[in-house]
Amino acid sequence: MRVLISGVGVGGPVLAHWLRRNGAEVTLVERAATPRTGGQAVDIRGAALTVADRMGVLEQARAVRTTMRGMSMVDGDGNETMRSTEETVSGGRFDSPDIEILRDDLTAIVTAATDAEYLYGDSIVAIDQDEHGVDVTFESGARGRYDHVVGADGLHSNVRDLVFGPERQFLHHLGTYVSIYTAPNFLGLDHWQVWHHEGEAGFGLFSDRDTDVMRVNLGFEAGPIDYDPRDTEGNKRLVEEHCSSLRWETPRLIEAMWKADDFYFDAMAQVKMDSWSRGRVTLVGDAGYCASPLSGQGTSLAMVGAYVLAEELGRKPAGAFERYEERMRPFVARNQTLALENPGQGASPENVRQAAESIVI
Repeated sequence: MRVLISGVGVGGPVLAHWLRRNGAEVTLVERAATPRTGGQAVDIRGAALTVADRMGVLEQARAVRTTMRGMSMVDGDGNETMRSTEETVSGGRFDSPDIEILRDDLTAIVTAATDAEYLYGDSIVAIDQDEHGVDVTFESGARGRYDHVVGADGLHSNVRDLVFGPERQFLHHLGTYVSIYTAPNFLGLDHWQVWHHEGEAGFGLFSDRDTDVMRVNLGFEAGPIDYDPRDTEGNKRLVEEHCSSLRWETPRLIEAMWKADDFYFDAMAQVKMDSWSRGRVTLVGDAGYCASPLSGQGTSLAMVGAYVLAEELGRKPAGAFERYEERMRPFVARNQTLALENPGQGASPENVRQAAESIVI
């Protein structure tokens, strides 16, 4: 079996790992020229912990977990209004088995655990399929034929656009935008988070594993905006326009944003589709069923979805996509609901736990 996977995030390499274990020949293609760095802290929860354990990477992930000591809420002048040493906004309670880990650390771990061909600096421009296989044309001009193609290429999936149509019919905007980037840790945060929200804007700040570095989440609430996710300069202007009214250290945060070379910006949105598969092409993770970072479950959905898809393809290719969807849809629906449960404050820890464990693998 020859499989092409678009996207070297978390879901793509996890899927490749299990397909290779089942004897498939796997190629992953990634638009970025090199492995992506930066990004937010993500969580491995529930069934995703089982996937990591079965991959043999669970202890590696635990070794580089964020190990936050707590968090503070501050007012517009930076005065602490609340603190906790029992939980954080991003990672939940410290007494849970969940692993909070920086996205680039997790991506590096699952990529290293996958013996597959990686094509960086290229992307798919055409997909033509028949009953026997899929012909793919790459931006580089190369061509290939595969038994299956999988889009694991995120919220703005290229594979989804090519096979299912424009994203506007699938994306459901949640009224929030967020930027993520690294900055010098001028606040001296030591495994600590600081959060502030005022009006329609706010930020979350936390120290990196390298405490000389701070990760910044600077975001705002707004209706649908016509923007290009790849227009870095234009999106930095959007963030500055909507967040410059914030006080305290915001001018320094914005100054650092303009200097950041790992800036990421996007809408909080969910992907909802009647089917994740068409012919020999299917979607996994955010490409097919993004729950948004507001759910806290995007990474776990990608890992579990990749595992289930590989298991069904390994069991019997005929009907594998249908069985994959049948198993995953209740899990996806329950986890997408988390993002809508309590807007602005997040779902309850108990509901997150139950959703994360609501599939048997």
